[in-house]
Amino acid sequence: MKNPPKIAKATGKLGILLVGMGAVSTTTIAGVYAIRRGLAKPIGSLTQMGTVRLGKRTEGRAPQIKDFVPLAGLDDVVFGGWDIFEDNSYEAAKTAGVIDDALLQQIRPELEAVKPMSAVFDRRYVKRLDGPNVKKGANKRELADQLGEDIRRFKADNKLDRLVMIWCGSTEVYLTESEAHATVESFEKALETNDPSIPSSMVYAYAAIKEGIPYANAAPNLSADVPALLELAQKTGSPLAGKDLKTGQTWMKTLIAPGIKARLLGVEGWYSTNILGNRDGEVLDDPESFKTKEESKKSVLDYILQPNLYPDLYKDLCHVVRINYYPPRGDNKEGWDNIDIFGWLGYPMQLKVNFLCRDSILAAPIVLDVALFLDLARRAGMSGIQEWLSFYFKSPMHAAGLYPEHDLFIQLMKLKNTLRFLKGEDLITHLGLEYYD
Repeated sequence: MKNPPKIAKATGKLGILLVGMGAVSTTTIAGVYAIRRGLAKPIGSLTQMGTVRLGKRTEGRAPQIKDFVPLAGLDDVVFGGWDIFEDNSYEAAKTAGVIDDALLQQIRPELEAVKPMSAVFDRRYVKRLDGPNVKKGANKRELADQLGEDIRRFKADNKLDRLVMIWCGSTEVYLTESEAHATVESFEKALETNDPSIPSSMVYAYAAIKEGIPYANAAPNLSADVPALLELAQKTGSPLAGKDLKTGQTWMKTLIAPGIKARLLGVEGWYSTNILGNRDGEVLDDPESFKTKEESKKSVLDYILQPNLYPDLYKDLCHVVRINYYPPRGDNKEGWDNIDIFGWLGYPMQLKVNFLCRDSILAAPIVLDVALFLDLARRAGMSGIQEWLSFYFKSPMHAAGLYPEHDLFIQLMKLKNTLRFLKGEDLITHLGLEYYD
């Protein structure tokens, strides 16, 4: 095993740049301001409330993660970002309607100070949205250069020590890897020729990676997960994570499916449908954007259940995913799952799950965690794909030739073992034989 890297201290301020100042971003920003003012608790955040066991169970060592590894403190976080609308974070949060007005009023000055920079946006990739606060340029390379200028100016103006960028924008139309994505040279040429295979999220990813800052993709878009940007990340030292935050229905699948498989019960069908009424729901009402999301949501079961290894149980699984835009629901998403399973002697049974969740309330602590962990990775010299952050994503980035790990419990073990490794502690295998020797 490699020796643990030296981790630079989290000195100075950390800038978290969010692409898209919609419900998820404004809920994250408002939450952090409320927490550091003592108005709320950081519920749902592993970095703020989670612990990590060290050594044997008999030792009783389980420090909080934020005390075990040198994470940036919430008082040292500064938010910025881009959006196609000019509303500041207070106005955007009011529009999103996630957080109660009474709480927003208490942190209104801080929210009003976070004003979005003009965005890189092209309606060809998100057809249901449009806005006035958009950059203009001769080509996508010029737009990427403008983003680079924004990043450097934001860092200087706010006297920041480090930066992280997270794409919290809308789901783009479905794209697949092409020749334009093969090398840094071909990618930069594609930027200069306005190649349609380079969506807006990829322009942001390029700008971040070129600046050597960490980048995460919270949507299912094809973004940083192409050979050209992986190559560039190795050169600049940027850690990468994604994609598509695992919040509602898919989170439930990564909880339930491992349990079904562990007991070797069969699955004949898994029908999933959702209703939501926020900006994400409106965007996903477009079939091309839905295709991107569908691919992300449907891949989970294939990798967890492994039908190639268990053909009698999962080979003929019928997996259906539906998302329905229903404006009255707002950010309060509802997901129904009907799961047709079978057990001993093939006898049929069913599971029914009805999850009434708040989309951005589940996503916000993940955005914070990913930002803080990516900053940690950068200070530890860990560039490229950070597979240990798969815990947070529906379609985790992974090395070529590997299949992604989707089992939530294996993902959590991988994350905590990475933290142990970084601090030179023994990895936990859960073998347990040492207690009986």
